[in-house]
Amino acid sequence: MSELSRLRWLCRRGMKELDLLLEGYIEHSYLNATEADQQAFKSILQLPDPELNDLILGRTESSDKDIGRVIEILRDSLSV
Repeated sequence: MSELSRLRWLCRRGMKELDLLLEGYIEHSYLNATEADQQAFKSILQLPDPELNDLILGRTESSDKDIGRVIEILRDSLSV
């Protein structure tokens, strides 16, 4: 299984909204992202759905600047 296939599989969440948002990042941003942002995205995929949802909705903030930057990219994609 290729890395992108594995990441797409990890994007499958309990919340369809998260599925679409995360898969959109892979399609539009992941390959052009910096190594730090790619690693941050992989870390984001390890988060439980409620925690990830809170980060995206701005209810909580990440103490990791790289994760915070990728979360901002995800948030920005919501307004497009």
